[in-house]
Amino acid sequence: MKYSVRLYIIMCIAFAAFTSCIKNDIPFPRIQANFLTIEADGQDKGAEIDSVNRNVTLYFGETTDIMNVTLAGYTLTPGAEVVDDALGDRIDLSSPLDVYLHLYQDWKWTITAVQEIERYLTVSGQVGSTYIDVPGRRIVVQVSKTTPIGQIVIETAKLGPVGSTMSPNLVPGMKVDFSRPLEVLVTAYGRHEYWTIYVERSNVSVETVSVDAWTNVAWVYGRGEAGRDNGIEYRLKGDTQWIRVDAGDMTVAGGSFNACIKHLSPMTTYEARAYSDDLAGNTLEFTTGSPTQVPNSNFDSWWLDGKVWNPWPEDGEQVWDTGNKGATTLGSSNSYPTDVTSSGQGWAAELETRFVGIGAIGKLAAGNIFVGKYVRTDGTNGVLSFGHPFTERPTRMKGYMKYKTAPISSTSAGFENLKGQPDTCVIWCALIDQDTPFEIRTNPKDRQLFDPAGSYVVAYGKMECGENVDNYIPFEFELNYTSTSRVPKYILITASASKYGDYFTGGNGAVLCIDDFVLEYDY
Repeated sequence: MKYSVRLYIIMCIAFAAFTSCIKNDIPFPRIQANFLTIEADGQDKGAEIDSVNRNVTLYFGETTDIMNVTLAGYTLTPGAEVVDDALGDRIDLSSPLDVYLHLYQDWKWTITAVQEIERYLTVSGQVGSTYIDVPGRRIVVQVSKTTPIGQIVIETAKLGPVGSTMSPNLVPGMKVDFSRPLEVLVTAYGRHEYWTIYVERSNVSVETVSVDAWTNVAWVYGRGEAGRDNGIEYRLKGDTQWIRVDAGDMTVAGGSFNACIKHLSPMTTYEARAYSDDLAGNTLEFTTGSPTQVPNSNFDSWWLDGKVWNPWPEDGEQVWDTGNKGATTLGSSNSYPTDVTSSGQGWAAELETRFVGIGAIGKLAAGNIFVGKYVRTDGTNGVLSFGHPFTERPTRMKGYMKYKTAPISSTSAGFENLKGQPDTCVIWCALIDQDTPFEIRTNPKDRQLFDPAGSYVVAYGKMECGENVDNYIPFEFELNYTSTSRVPKYILITASASKYGDYFTGGNGAVLCIDDFVLEYDY
């Protein structure tokens, strides 16, 4: 009995020693905690959620007090939670707010508010536009040399959000002595801000401020005294005759004005200048760009790699891709070449929305093609890299399409009301100026989709069709720019047989055929 007890004790000690040497090499799961949705009262548009850089941007109108924002709700990656209850019913977003989400570890997110408040101040005799320095709460106005600085007449004034007050109250027709800076108290949401207004005499009566040269179009900006005959004229470099821009292509706002010069030749040098009555401003030289096209936009080049059809030449440059790598995990390619084309020659792209899988096991795969690369398959979802390097500024995209719609047979959460309705195809083009291609992720737990209203968008345009088009027809749509001066870094083009294919919502059997995409550069 004593021997048995001693043996038991020895075995226990040995086991303890053995187990103490076992190293726990099993890591905790590394799953990023993300915001999937977030809403706040007073939003102007949907939140912009960047799960790569872990940033949330909320956009608000003038009537929202961003120091006292009410959250309407948010959803997180399943299992994640907000650390330290950092998101209460009301939050201060007057500066970026750091929030930590916890899922096995802490993940730092930053929530930023963007609020566009319309502020303006115009006066009689003004030259050019008003300079408004929001962070410094400073306003600078220039007037002509002959305008009496001690009796400046206010034309318009608004320095704060809707409902705010000013002291002194600057009303139209009021005469103000601006021989020294004027301090104005602006009150909004029960808080006070002091703004300082400076009025200076301009050294010039008319000035050519800048030129944004595109390919067949140039935008020229000038400034002069408000109320004068202000405009823009241009000429081919080396010519002697100036050409004045028609009034229909001019935009005038007080002492600031700009012109859209059309029908220019690509890769050509011109000169432009502003004028005011009989006075001419300084001359600016500019050179137009190139009418660049995206390679294989006629969809003539394809090759078959096993079950996967690829829309580029074998061993050639890849510019376009499809979701075929994801679709073929459970079936065959649903985006492929067809010899039924708009011209009767070459190839076109046929994009078929299809349920891929066996029986009830599978998922709807929307037929699609896009500029970029299919990066990887995440379960039954896709990760895509959208974009091809591109710095030109086209004005519209056109091509040929035909479409067979089908009743929407598969839906995801939030799209149930579309079931049974005709599917809709979509073709869109965008230019962005972020430093890398845009990453698309369709997994609902980590979803990131392109937002046409995103801060990275330079231009965007699209067409949609929700009815049968039996034969090829031409289509075109204009690209709408957020700025004439922003230069893009990537072009994104996408076509899909199902508008909501990113949400696995569409009609089994919907087919979109596309051919001969072309970018145009004139208006």
